Amino acid sequence: MSTNNNSTDLKIRELSGTQKAALLLVALDVETAAEVFKYLDPNDVETISAEISQVKNTPSTTVDNVMVEFHNMVTAREYLLEGGLEYAQSALEKAFGYNKAVEIIEKVKNLTTLRGFDVLKRADSTQLINFLNKEHPQTIALILTHLNPEQTASALEELPKDLRADVAYRIATLGKISPQTLKRIEKVVDEMAGLTMSQSVGKIGGVKSLAQILNRTKVSFSKEILDELMDYDPDVGVEIKRQMFLFDDLINLQDRDMQKVLREIDRKDLTLSLKVADEKLKEKIFSNMSERASDLLKEELEYMGMVKLKEVEAAQARIIDVVKSLEESGEISLNLRGGTDDIYV
Repeated sequence: MSTNNNSTDLKIRELSGTQKAALLLVALDVETAAEVFKYLDPNDVETISAEISQVKNTPSTTVDNVMVEFHNMVTAREYLLEGGLEYAQSALEKAFGYNKAVEIIEKVKNLTTLRGFDVLKRADSTQLINFLNKEHPQTIALILTHLNPEQTASALEELPKDLRADVAYRIATLGKISPQTLKRIEKVVDEMAGLTMSQSVGKIGGVKSLAQILNRTKVSFSKEILDELMDYDPDVGVEIKRQMFLFDDLINLQDRDMQKVLREIDRKDLTLSLKVADEKLKEKIFSNMSERASDLLKEELEYMGMVKLKEVEAAQARIIDVVKSLEESGEISLNLRGGTDDIYV
């Protein structure tokens, strides 16, 4: 984005969206820009950061234009959420005139490709399911893949039992969707959100998406879904399980990796997590501790009173987070299938 001081006539339309984002963040103070980065996808942060490094000698008028355009876009989106497309265009016409209003609306529509789910994202799981229950399972799956994994996980739990495995399977096997299919989704979302989507073809869903969703559900629920998916399609079920890491999968860790995990996790979390654990897993853990530490843990488990299941599951989730962090840093290997691929010799 390097320009010289004579480039004061640089047109804003000549800038890419990434360049505009970079200029906008440069114009903000460092603290505010850092806060914005927290809400961006890591890939976007990397791309925008690279563009920021190229910013120099950009005319102040160009920066001002970028900020004005951003303000106009935010205003337009607020109007869209408040009253829909017609309301937004009418309000913008009063402020900017017909031609400018149409230009702003078109930019907003282009930027909201496959993201016209702002209202849906603010709905709770019960509201979502009450709204989606009447739709075809494929439509439900398509819409849920555009929400965050936590929200999708909650919505799956709310679905009727005879429907949720079907929807989960469709999420796992989604691929490219056509403009015609998007039109149907657009209509459904418009009914609740009042937003429109473009005709783009996108890559959505997949086994990784469903694995991320199921990782955020209760252990008992994710196991139930996986069992049902194995009946639907064993290959898909196995691939999803491979993408996940459940607490019970700790039993497949090699001893040296288990010992690393035990050194990193909180002792209270370990005790809580074993409250409902399989006996074989307990023995696996005991065998990788010193005799004194093992005896102490067994004693704590023996005299532990009643605890809430959600506390046990939360402790297991924290341990899984530690395991995944160690795996990502290369300190341990996850032997998800219990095979010999990751055995140390």
